[in-house]
Amino acid sequence: MSQGQGSNEHDASELEAGYTAGHRLYELGGIALTTILGTWLVVRLFQSPHLSGWWAPLAALMGMLFADFISGFVHWMFDTWGSVDTPVVGRLAIRTFRHHHVDQKAITRHDFIETNGHNIALSTICATFGLLWLHASSSLTSVFFAMGGAFAIVFVSMTSQIHKWAHETEPSALIRFLQRARIILSPAHHAVHHAAPYNRNYCITVGWMNGPLRAIRFFETLERVITAVTGAIPRADDIGEEAALETIAELPVDAPLPQRVD
Repeated sequence: MSQGQGSNEHDASELEAGYTAGHRLYELGGIALTTILGTWLVVRLFQSPHLSGWWAPLAALMGMLFADFISGFVHWMFDTWGSVDTPVVGRLAIRTFRHHHVDQKAITRHDFIETNGHNIALSTICATFGLLWLHASSSLTSVFFAMGGAFAIVFVSMTSQIHKWAHETEPSALIRFLQRARIILSPAHHAVHHAAPYNRNYCITVGWMNGPLRAIRFFETLERVITAVTGAIPRADDIGEEAALETIAELPVDAPLPQRVD
């Protein structure tokens, strides 16, 4: 989010200070656990008699699209609801999203652990499900989904790094090539998320899922359901209640979506 609506809601230095030694310890533990479980999953895969390299490209695509969707869902959830004071996830996750919207370039100054630790820790879930599939059955189907889980570990773990590259002024030539080829999230595609009405292009691994989710109005529908049930106003803590209400008013149920800007 650009300086403006969102920048008036939170103090960047205060949010930056919320990155504590305990948070870093959690990230280091998550990195260690994911490394152990991910390695174990790969070993189990190579021991499986049903492992086939022919299925690897499809499993990789499945893992990538899954990571892109999850990045969007989590991004939407923490952008849209709750606050820094929300129990458990407030300091652990929402703080990071609020800080990023106040200072987009802060992520480019973070080291490897602060940038990627949280996502790598979350990849433990992908490794666990992959191992459970292999434990439940040694069939080709189970091996395929376990392969997808292994690739999902890689893409989920890389999501924040890819996001960081999208905000860097001068990423490497290789990264710029991958961005231009739309193999990873491009700065132009991601810039839509940081422009009014601040509720588009949540998926930040490759961004491929943004189009389909926008076409079916996935997040808009979820927001309307949650607001109808709870009365909560989406993005009230992020851009302010007044701006959030204006955004809702500008997007009635039958309104066409803004055109994508790339």
